[in-house]
Amino acid sequence: MSIAVDAMGGDFAPKAVIDGALEAAPAIHSTIFLVGDSSQIERLLPASRPPNIEVIHASQSVGMDEKPLDSYRRKKDSSLMVCARLVKEGRARALVSAGNTGAVSATALLTWRQVPGIHRPAIASVLPNPKGGFLLLDTGASPDVDPKHLVDFAVMGRAYAERVMGRRDPKVHLLNIGEEEGKGSAFAKATYRLLAPHDWFAGNIEGKDMYTKPCDVVVCEAFVGNVVLKSSEGLAELIVSSIREGVPRYAPAKWLYWPVKKVMAPLRKQMDYAETGGSPLLGLNGLCIISHGRSNAKAIKNALLLAQRGIESCVVDTIREAILGEGAETGL
Repeated sequence: MSIAVDAMGGDFAPKAVIDGALEAAPAIHSTIFLVGDSSQIERLLPASRPPNIEVIHASQSVGMDEKPLDSYRRKKDSSLMVCARLVKEGRARALVSAGNTGAVSATALLTWRQVPGIHRPAIASVLPNPKGGFLLLDTGASPDVDPKHLVDFAVMGRAYAERVMGRRDPKVHLLNIGEEEGKGSAFAKATYRLLAPHDWFAGNIEGKDMYTKPCDVVVCEAFVGNVVLKSSEGLAELIVSSIREGVPRYAPAKWLYWPVKKVMAPLRKQMDYAETGGSPLLGLNGLCIISHGRSNAKAIKNALLLAQRGIESCVVDTIREAILGEGAETGL
């Protein structure tokens, strides 16, 4: 159940990645492969490293601004490519990277290919709501899709919500500009018609309601999903920084805000991307966790723990079975 980690991916790599792996190691039940420039990695690892951390050398790395297909074609010994090969060869069960999202998605897709029956992969991101969070997909993997692809996203999202998030009979909403049937663009209307026959489909949902009402899975095309995700992150950071700036700097008055700080702590935790660690790229013959480019050690640690939960929950096999069941149900 080894996990391959792209040690050279991310704004603060390799140090943040290595530190995160060291923090996660005691809770990981198998080997963590730190893949990248071995000279840099070894220099940052302590002499008394955990026994389940192993370094695998890769002579190249993928920059955050590189074009995804160029990195795949030209950098066959990049840390990202080596991680993907480790999964394909069965030496690792999951890949974790905070590197270039496009390059991670393209490399995983072209190396592993889709689960049979899945036309496009999707990035599934957890966002906060009163029920303990909801899964939004796609948030960036497949910008150009057909309405039928969102049915795939719905099936994958339900499988993930049930097995990893512990949701019982999760329901799926379609992100739209209104709740009523017939709202939205031609794309949204066509998608609604394809989702409507399923008993797990709960109808349209507006953007504001995702955060305030109980919901399990919300589907949309990647362009919309990515805008929602990044807008949510920006708003969360604005709220936290505004609260922080409003607290007096001098001690006597600052103490008066301690009760408020205690009340706000759970909210700050919900809005902290590092608490989630990363987002799974669903629909491929391998498990890939994509972390934020500016991931710190805490985020990498949680991404590794998320990968472990995904492996233990057999997410890839569950999605494969769910898609087969969907095909049998619809006669496809």
